[in-house]
Amino acid sequence: MQQSFKSTMILVLLCLATSVNLAMAHINGFGEQPLSKIAILKTTLALRDSVSLKAQPLILGLKGEDTQLVTVDLENPDPSANDWVGVFSPAKFNSSTCVLHDSKEQTPYICTAPIKYMSANHSDSAYTKTGKTTMKFQLINQRADFSFALFSGGLSTPKLVAVSNFISFANPKAPLYPRLAQGKSWDEMTITWTSGYDINEAVPFVEWGLKGDNQIRSPAGTLTFTRNSMCGSPARTVGWRDPGWIHTGFVKNLWPNSVYTYRMGHQLSNGSYVWSKIYKFKSSPYPGQDSLQRVIIFGDMGKAERDGSNEYSNYQPGSLNTTDQLIKDLSNIDIVFHIGDITYANGYLSQWDQFTSQVEPITSTVPYMIASGNHERDWPNTGSFYDTTDSGGECGVPAETMFFVPAENRAKFWYSTDYGMFHFCIVDSEHDWREGSEQYKFIQQCLASADRQKQPWLIFAAHRVLGYSSDYWYGQEGSFEEPMGRESLQRLWQKYKVDIAFYGHVHNYERTCPIYQNQCVNTDKYHYSGTVNGTIHVVVGGGGSHLSEFSSLTPGWSIYRDYDFGFVKLTAFNHSSLLFEYKKSSDGKVYDSFTISRDYRDVLACVHDSCEATTLAS
Repeated sequence: MQQSFKSTMILVLLCLATSVNLAMAHINGFGEQPLSKIAILKTTLALRDSVSLKAQPLILGLKGEDTQLVTVDLENPDPSANDWVGVFSPAKFNSSTCVLHDSKEQTPYICTAPIKYMSANHSDSAYTKTGKTTMKFQLINQRADFSFALFSGGLSTPKLVAVSNFISFANPKAPLYPRLAQGKSWDEMTITWTSGYDINEAVPFVEWGLKGDNQIRSPAGTLTFTRNSMCGSPARTVGWRDPGWIHTGFVKNLWPNSVYTYRMGHQLSNGSYVWSKIYKFKSSPYPGQDSLQRVIIFGDMGKAERDGSNEYSNYQPGSLNTTDQLIKDLSNIDIVFHIGDITYANGYLSQWDQFTSQVEPITSTVPYMIASGNHERDWPNTGSFYDTTDSGGECGVPAETMFFVPAENRAKFWYSTDYGMFHFCIVDSEHDWREGSEQYKFIQQCLASADRQKQPWLIFAAHRVLGYSSDYWYGQEGSFEEPMGRESLQRLWQKYKVDIAFYGHVHNYERTCPIYQNQCVNTDKYHYSGTVNGTIHVVVGGGGSHLSEFSSLTPGWSIYRDYDFGFVKLTAFNHSSLLFEYKKSSDGKVYDSFTISRDYRDVLACVHDSCEATTLAS
């Protein structure tokens, strides 16, 4: 009896440990922010005059560029395979820049992580023999100067060997990286950008107008955040970097489906102006307008470095492919939704600039709408629904500041937005969505407010999988969903006849049948006509971060699964026809698709748990 009890307890403990490990593996995604691998606070000095480290050109962006390749020449008489070069910005990074919270603490020599790094033998494997190499780093304008530092000892025991000369951009404070977003009304566009200008130093504004017409100026608001705005480390410590100033201008009373040009400007105290490049966008169609409308949706893209730096365990290998495919097809895209896990900065603030630079060709041209994910928001004791450390101490602040969303309160990252024949309900899965919560009431109101005669295509989106997924961890957990997800929401999806629900978080692609209460309600797979009877659930978290394995079990409701990077494109041709396409990021080709064809009466039709009350009275 006693032996049986011991065996049972051991089995229970093993199961608990396995569950915890699986949960943490899922939360952390089997990956790490590359900069977190550097034990920067353990750096020791091993400076050698015999080492030469030179960077050129000294001044970047002389022709107005905000991105430029830098050449770093290294000569080291004592090379090692563990040598690496870090890029620091601001260029001065010794102990004088350290912020200590306890006067008794011993001051480390370096208190801030580099903005990127590269192995010294990255471009020339002969470096370990010759001690000579030429490295290429792609730098973006990040409002401060740069220096390069050679370290030996690898990432875990870094020894500072040499520091290069300082270099900088010609105009480090320039207005850069515009991000368009829908405003709170259909005829409003918001333009957010980053600069080095405090509002007391220069007044920000947007100059805009119909292409070829007179231009007008609209003022912009200015926000920023400080180290003390961060909730924990590394965002508050080694990952901290000044984010500059974030400006948002509101351009209103736009004509539908019209091309506008714009540029960001700052008026200095002496009356002179600093200007950005000239950009253009196409305004939103009138709600319900019958025209060709094309929507891109994906999650979990993150960022990657085109110069090959910062790569660790192939953390975000698909990010550039997704970005480049969208840029390539930009003339055929009207609006983009990035549904959570935006940069994977995880508390290393320099990465937000890197991301906004990477996506600038997209965000400057079409509205780029984001949702909140665990890597933006989650931090213990800060009000997030999940008590994890996935945000690296950011607790939502950078995401809420760097990107505009038409939410009533950006700290509560849920909102609705319209685009022509589409009505979108964007949910914040990092706050409570269960019945009775504030967000649940929003979801109900958002779905109920859709005028299906004008906007027949009703879309729900959240970061975590509140619907269906045969992800490995969800399969092990047994629910094939985020715990407590669809139990609270499926009656709302059914009652208001949501067409498609999209999710990220799980880094792959999966599409279900039209489904309600775990049962397929339609036998078709590739063409749905008339009354559909249920909601199609789509996981589209393969935007760029490391991929997630599927469960060995394939549920009957799972129609198509793909272990690859990709995104979804929705094309509404009119009020009756919608095309869904899943495209791989590697080649932009369509690998899964379906169509929906129906009339308004089909939307009104009575289906299970979605029937309006009737009376026999006449």
